[in-house]
Amino acid sequence: MTDPKPPWWLKPMNRVFMAVTRLGLVREGPLVLTVTGRRSGKSRSTPITPFEVDGQRYVVGGFPGADWVRNAQANPAAVLARGRIREQVRMTELSAEQARPLLRRFPDLVPTGVGFMKTAGLVTGPNPDEFEALAGRCSVFRFDSV
Repeated sequence: MTDPKPPWWLKPMNRVFMAVTRLGLVREGPLVLTVTGRRSGKSRSTPITPFEVDGQRYVVGGFPGADWVRNAQANPAAVLARGRIREQVRMTELSAEQARPLLRRFPDLVPTGVGFMKTAGLVTGPNPDEFEALAGRCSVFRFDSV
């Protein structure tokens, strides 16, 4: 099975969202993740929706092989930001086995992500079994403060 590609409108929409977030107009929900480009060495930013389980923060890569995922795999030092509040973090990619229980909880913890992943063709709805089956296909990262 070939991995789905992001819709054409995703990058322009992400740019708009990041601009609104930088202005401090978004107080809840997604954050802006900045990682170093694996080829360019330049900072690359994208909105993400982290979630918390047992006091740890995580994020799921919504598309297999997404650019930000590959960048984080190459250089796990990152910055999370909302408005002017910035936090240096280290991203640790989980094994498929470690990711399974988190992916299973994802539909309840990040309901907005369900629609996104459904549109991408990765799942048919908020079924925990379908999300768990994405382990090893969609990356899951833990954020550790530095």
